[in-house]
Amino acid sequence: MSPASEADNAEESKEGASSLLDLPELALECILEKLPPDGLLSMSGVCTALRDRCRSDYFWDKHMKQKWGRVIGPSAYKVWQLCLASRRDNGDSNQGKQKGLLRLFSLVWPCSWAGEKINIGQDQTCSLPHDSSVMSWYIALETGRFWFPAQVYNRENGHAGFMLSCYDAELSYDFRTDAFRARYPPHGRRAIALETGVTWERLRSPPVDTSPHDLHLSDCLKDLCPGDHVEIQWRRNKEFPYDAVVLEFNQYSAGSRWSRTTIDRRNHREEGNEADGFYGGIRKLRTDDDEISVWKRLWPTELLE
Repeated sequence: MSPASEADNAEESKEGASSLLDLPELALECILEKLPPDGLLSMSGVCTALRDRCRSDYFWDKHMKQKWGRVIGPSAYKVWQLCLASRRDNGDSNQGKQKGLLRLFSLVWPCSWAGEKINIGQDQTCSLPHDSSVMSWYIALETGRFWFPAQVYNRENGHAGFMLSCYDAELSYDFRTDAFRARYPPHGRRAIALETGVTWERLRSPPVDTSPHDLHLSDCLKDLCPGDHVEIQWRRNKEFPYDAVVLEFNQYSAGSRWSRTTIDRRNHREEGNEADGFYGGIRKLRTDDDEISVWKRLWPTELLE
């Protein structure tokens, strides 16, 4: 076949080729619904039209519920929203940081999700999302970049002192082992405890919205009958976690004797001594109060000893 004939045939084939986007809307939607998360992410890098479709919350809600629904609760969602708000305040969406995140993401994500499927070149068609979409939240969970609040059964993997318990913790997923890292809050001045290799069956989302630092108000006591099963809130000592309040004075360095004091939330009285002075009543300033702005203007330029 002559070169001219080959060119004519190639042009005819190109003109007769059909695109995925030529499919009816319902057919295309059915295809995208059957894709796993890594398939959706890869498909979002094909073109702008597919990017917008594949990042739709409609498709990612299903994947979020299937994998994370049992361990992600309202408290985790609140933390995620706070992270997004903080990221916006810090201007984390500039292009330089975006490229840095892309490089990091390609290193920590599983092979099928890494490389050219994320960082596809100058057009940034499939750039790493860090917005309020469900896809962005899913990726943050999957890569372990997002620590979220949940509860762990039998802390320290069955240690005798923690049998039949369920501890509040911050969790981060490790896709390499399909397990989690758990950070347990400190008791008093004790350091944060860390446990690795926490399996899925040992996790649950917090069943109540009560903070672990607050006393849960029991509303079922009148309905209890013989044989009923219950869970009970427990704390290591009377001062922890929801009676003692630590006040920190951040204008002083961490080692200064003026940097913190502890008061009793329920039975607070004037406390102190002749050497350091006495602490009296506590007044909370609201976040929308102009007084906070005044104090910030008066903040020292260096930490005090």
